Amino acid sequence: MAIQKVGVVGCGLMGSGIAQVSASAGFPTVVCEVSPEVLAKGLASIQKFLQGGVEKGKVPPYVMDKTLANLRGTTKLEELADCDLVVEAIIENIGAKRELLGKLDALAKPGATFASNTSSLSITEMSTFVKRPERVIGLHFFNPVPLMKLVEVVRTVKTDGTALQEANAWCMAVGKTVVSCGDSTGFVVNRLLVPYMVDAIRVFEEGLASRDDIDNAMKLGCGYPMGPLFLTDYVGLDTTAYICEIMLNAFQEPRFAAPPLLKRMVAEGKFGRKSGRGFYDWSTNPPS
Repeated sequence: MAIQKVGVVGCGLMGSGIAQVSASAGFPTVVCEVSPEVLAKGLASIQKFLQGGVEKGKVPPYVMDKTLANLRGTTKLEELADCDLVVEAIIENIGAKRELLGKLDALAKPGATFASNTSSLSITEMSTFVKRPERVIGLHFFNPVPLMKLVEVVRTVKTDGTALQEANAWCMAVGKTVVSCGDSTGFVVNRLLVPYMVDAIRVFEEGLASRDDIDNAMKLGCGYPMGPLFLTDYVGLDTTAYICEIMLNAFQEPRFAAPPLLKRMVAEGKFGRKSGRGFYDWSTNPPS
């Protein structure tokens, strides 16, 4: 059974982006949030993104109209009951995901696939929260979802081959390149990226090089589109520290440990772009 209708739980930064690309690709998409206020904010962000694309000439007006026509918001989880694929993009908290997946398992139709957009939690553990673990996968999108071309499609030892094929086909239909991987903390991208980011923080903390020299070294020497300290600000220092903690607990390797400087900055409320201050001052354009 090919995926025809999609449900997304969570209309925040990631959920709204996933819902947008799904609807834009022609899939009837229902996005669910906990309250009308939060839902309205998420839907407004989708419309703002599309409108900005139209004004810049990057999005044809008919694409915006088609996307909005395929998109519907709700605060009732039951309205996702007839979806072929349900993607959860809620808070990175295993308890919250356990509760949600249990509810979805009780109402979703036979053959539905459940996917998590988690960047670090175990898909295998999440599969134990439902009575159909063979239909649970990871779909790790990247921010901003409409622009980033990659999706990590994560399988467990119990994942059904048909569910995996259907998910791969849907990801490609929404314009993404698929990287397939097994279920291990951090998957491919964060397994490689997190040590790189925290090593850059250690180099800065030790006074080996300045912020700008570190970022320029990696941009100009390795061809990266942005330097590691700028990237950490963009991802969020608090998010980076949280992922470090999860990966350190999983692997017990010092390379995943959050540097003291990162912990201090998070304690001071310097989360990067989202708070206005991190390694850069985001109140200026460009960040200084």
